[in-house]
Amino acid sequence: MEELLGLLRIHVKRGVNLAVRDVRTSDPYINFRMGNQSLKTKVIEGDVNPVWDEDLTLSIRDPEMSIQLNVYDYDRFSKDDEMGDAEFDIKAFIEGLRMDYADFPDGTILAKVQPSRKNCLAEATTVVLRDGKVLQDLCLRLRNVETGEVELQLEWIDLPGCKGLRA
Repeated sequence: MEELLGLLRIHVKRGVNLAVRDVRTSDPYINFRMGNQSLKTKVIEGDVNPVWDEDLTLSIRDPEMSIQLNVYDYDRFSKDDEMGDAEFDIKAFIEGLRMDYADFPDGTILAKVQPSRKNCLAEATTVVLRDGKVLQDLCLRLRNVETGEVELQLEWIDLPGCKGLRA
């Protein structure tokens, strides 16, 4: 089994213009998957522009592995409806983390990723040094659905005793 490198905190900010799956609205939640890990946000009732403002944490063993997310509409008495999916990788984020940024000024951009057919980015994203932390804000366009975007922020958490990324 691969050694634990550290933790990835995913700050789930909000959904924008998500699909309507109930009469006039939806009750969205997001399920994140990476390898055999699965994490879920809380359900936001009756809102196609939900604000989760919720932190989820993944254990990172293989930084090459992508992260899948699926948005669902919670239904109490039937199967939850799919509201789109997206996928993103953390390669640029990891590259930024591996830099020696100790002497860089606050706000330094460590990496930039443009939207492409190979990713779900709705707009360009940067890996940035802010208050001594490496952060990446993502706006992901959902696939397999008529409308919707999800906004996230990534942050690395080093764990004592873990291999880390600079090894």
